[in-house]
Amino acid sequence: MDDEFVTSVREAAVRGAAEVAATTAADTDGLAHRELMRRAKVLGSVALAAPESAPVDVFGRTAALVERLAALQTASGLFEGGDNVQSPPDSAFTINDVCDVHHLLGAAPAEAAGLRERLAEILIRATPALLAGGVHTPNHRWELTAALARIHRSFPDRRLVDRAEEWLAEGIDIDGDGFFSERSPNYATAVSIPSLLAVADILDRPELRADVERNLELTLSLIGQDGAVETLPSRRQDQGTHFPLARYVAAFREFAVNTGRGDFAWAAGRAASDGIDDQGLLAELLLRPAIGGELPAALAPRRDELVVHASASLAVRRGDRSELVLFGGSDYPRHRRIRSGLAVDPTFLRVFAGAAILDSARLSRSFFGLGPFRADGLHRQEDGGIALRERLVGGYYEPLPIEARRPDGGYDLVDEGRFSASMSFGERSVDEVVLATSVVAHPRADGVDLEVELSGPPLAWSLELAFRPGGVLDAPGPRPSDGAYVLIGRTASYRAGGDAIVIEVEGLTPVDNPIGYVPGEDYTYLGGTDAAPGVRLLIGGQAPARFRLRLRTERDATSGAAA
Repeated sequence: MDDEFVTSVREAAVRGAAEVAATTAADTDGLAHRELMRRAKVLGSVALAAPESAPVDVFGRTAALVERLAALQTASGLFEGGDNVQSPPDSAFTINDVCDVHHLLGAAPAEAAGLRERLAEILIRATPALLAGGVHTPNHRWELTAALARIHRSFPDRRLVDRAEEWLAEGIDIDGDGFFSERSPNYATAVSIPSLLAVADILDRPELRADVERNLELTLSLIGQDGAVETLPSRRQDQGTHFPLARYVAAFREFAVNTGRGDFAWAAGRAASDGIDDQGLLAELLLRPAIGGELPAALAPRRDELVVHASASLAVRRGDRSELVLFGGSDYPRHRRIRSGLAVDPTFLRVFAGAAILDSARLSRSFFGLGPFRADGLHRQEDGGIALRERLVGGYYEPLPIEARRPDGGYDLVDEGRFSASMSFGERSVDEVVLATSVVAHPRADGVDLEVELSGPPLAWSLELAFRPGGVLDAPGPRPSDGAYVLIGRTASYRAGGDAIVIEVEGLTPVDNPIGYVPGEDYTYLGGTDAAPGVRLLIGGQAPARFRLRLRTERDATSGAAA
């Protein structure tokens, strides 16, 4: 075993158990069922693996949490709480923890027997609802399947296996690049990976481990120099956020130990580089001892070549002088709506140069309220360029044909893509107004060149570069109206420490008061926005337009290459 790692895992759980023990009964009033059982699982793991550091009467404290949990179990066997009412998958998250603690307590002292029996009562009451219940997101299938498998582990029942096999028969939602269909690091680490591993072990389905390994292989290219996993392609709440690699530590360690893969060992080392804070990792270590095994020699994967993940229209290059992320996989061009479950982040470029980080490049246009540029894919060119394109259509409707006219003026209420009106739009001819936008990226070792073209009617546009706070932008501003800086002239730079990203524009004289970020009517109608945070620089002009933007990175020689 890796004694240093195991010790750090144990210490994190002990800290968590101390926090739980310091709370009073009143402090747990109002806690949701998942949090109650999470705390119980932390206490239980410390009682079993670090009894000398466990709180006084640790099993009694755990039992008190379990009693509060039992009080939240409804007549259906499902737990109350949250906006997903009577939800089998939401209850499955808690039942999975109930099952694991029940399983672990099989080796506990006799004083824990009553607690184990109480946990058994809870999961038995939940079983009929989980056997019959449905789901509403892709990852829920695997969480629910894992719960069925875990209940079967404690109380063997062929009906549980048959229902689990029914869900598995749908096929695991993983594509050729290794993305789960939600393309979310959060749901991969919190749900899909641990659920599939549990099902693989309990129901003897080794092919599920192969699916997890494919996702981990993909993740290697998504790890940035800042220790985050790329989230631009995500279709869930984590899209565009800073997602810590630390959440992958258990999976990368287990697979590195079991397969001997040095690249997974490298990722596992990076995931644990800032220490272990996960209070629940000790329980996972007890259930899956390989997590704590001695890692093989780390071997950093080659990351200096451009890697294209076609299924998500994502291109990544991890070089010593700079890192580059290009994204053209938004779901918006196809679905034309902002919705939970769709990838809609309009960021199409990220650049990393040590401490100087361009978190987001976005292109806004004043065009029928249709929002910022979101490419319809990613297209590789013969000269090595990568093209991102979008074609937007607005229009004006002609009078209805004679046969469609109604004397009472009562026409169908129809959504025409921008708004709804009682106009029977589908029966009218339309005069189209078209805006075509193209961004062609040419990656370089020290940054990227962008060729930007907007073809269509005269209109205002602005390219927004949002830098991660902590550096200095040498541009006038910020504007009182929106806090953004404006490029005056043709060059600017963002410097953080000894690192920098230098901006140079060719073929364009930027306007001195460009439009700000335009989120589109999907947001503004509701008074909302998806504006990027950070230190923002605007480069603006009028369409039609064609220009080149050069982004060059400068690294502090004393800081070493990007990780």
